[in-house]
Amino acid sequence: MTARIIDGKAIAEALRTQTATEVAAVQAHTGITPHLVAILTGDDPASAVYVRNKQKACEKAGLKSTLHRLPATTTQAELLALVAQCNADPTVHGILVQLPLPPQIDPQVVLDAVHPRKDVDCFHPENVGLLTQGRPRFLPCTPAGVMHLLESTGVKTAGAHAVVLGRSEIVGKPMALLLVQKGADATVTVCHSRTRDLPSITRQADILIAAIGKANFVTADMVKPGAVVIDVGISRLNDKLVGDVDYNAVAPIASAITPVPGGVGPMTIALLLRNTLTAASAVK
Repeated sequence: MTARIIDGKAIAEALRTQTATEVAAVQAHTGITPHLVAILTGDDPASAVYVRNKQKACEKAGLKSTLHRLPATTTQAELLALVAQCNADPTVHGILVQLPLPPQIDPQVVLDAVHPRKDVDCFHPENVGLLTQGRPRFLPCTPAGVMHLLESTGVKTAGAHAVVLGRSEIVGKPMALLLVQKGADATVTVCHSRTRDLPSITRQADILIAAIGKANFVTADMVKPGAVVIDVGISRLNDKLVGDVDYNAVAPIASAITPVPGGVGPMTIALLLRNTLTAASAVK
């Protein structure tokens, strides 16, 4: 068996093209240009790359993009003041606070300060609550990107056993929430560092989603033949970008697999643009 490679780049490009068309329609109908503000605090090089890629994607899709760069010495009060300023600006529709933040800043306090109607990352407790109830205002970008990949490639989630590796607020928990909602209808198991006999559980998965941030953690003996494997992780190993899945070992066993890079990553940005468009479209 040779796994079908799920091309996240191509699927994300199609979604961004659709978004660009809808952005143009909103501009023509309302005169509003969806506007995403990104706040980058500190000197983390990976964060700088992510923000730059998001800016490029915004501009390509016709959205306005603004970047605020703050030094690593920024205080929590200073960052909260900037968030409040963006909350009060009616021309700003989405606010993205890039993580990680410097150690003197509590990320939960800052993320909670973003207005829930501008919380295009879907981190605010109000938006997480709406998601839990199955009536989301915004979809969490990376998990929603995974769902779009599955749908676009014809992977059926209804009745499937989906195993999610990881329980983070950014990927693991919201991923499980999306999979278990009516319409997706998967049976979901969430695994983490305290899970006993992990391989015995991952081998039950029809859909295995790895989001733990450990390079090449998922090995061939952890995957059921014919499973769909979605690799959310990305790490640098010997100057090479790799995922949570040992790709070369797992690909011959899986029926479909996402590469790293070029799998889930582009989808995250594509869904961020969708959320910003949704926020702008909701302006009265």
